[in-house]
Amino acid sequence: MVEFTYHAGTLQGAGLTFRAVCGRRGVTRAKHEGDGATPAGRHALRRVLYRADRLAAPRCAVPVEPIGLADGWCDDPADTAYNRPIRLPATMHHERLHREDNIYDVIGVLGWNMDPVVPGRGSAIFVHVARADFAPTDGCVALALPELLACLEVGLTEIFVEG
Repeated sequence: MVEFTYHAGTLQGAGLTFRAVCGRRGVTRAKHEGDGATPAGRHALRRVLYRADRLAAPRCAVPVEPIGLADGWCDDPADTAYNRPIRLPATMHHERLHREDNIYDVIGVLGWNMDPVVPGRGSAIFVHVARADFAPTDGCVALALPELLACLEVGLTEIFVEG
């Protein structure tokens, strides 16, 4: 088990330190859907999803799956699939995982609000690729692709978000 810690714009662990960003509203202990904040606490890395049409499967300590054209994630608190992967097309509010930009080329699914899922407590909390300008996320942790791959390769299994 390799834990990394997010604090004040960096992700550190396994002797590595990388620039990272979190939610546009910072870190919170009172996460709720759509607040733009990253939930504080310890988050297990459940699995990694990746764009097989853009890169090889990342080496990592958790299950790895390619992202398909019909893959999405439900972020609709009123739906029974809330905070779970879904197949598209879908009528409920959701995120498309197969995106034109590169921020979801690699997605580490973090275990926020999963055991059990509480409607409205926040969904789709990932570690993913940062935008080129390192703009804040909607609540995830993000870093440059080479650094994300390096974290996965050394065995990232948890992220502790200080806050």
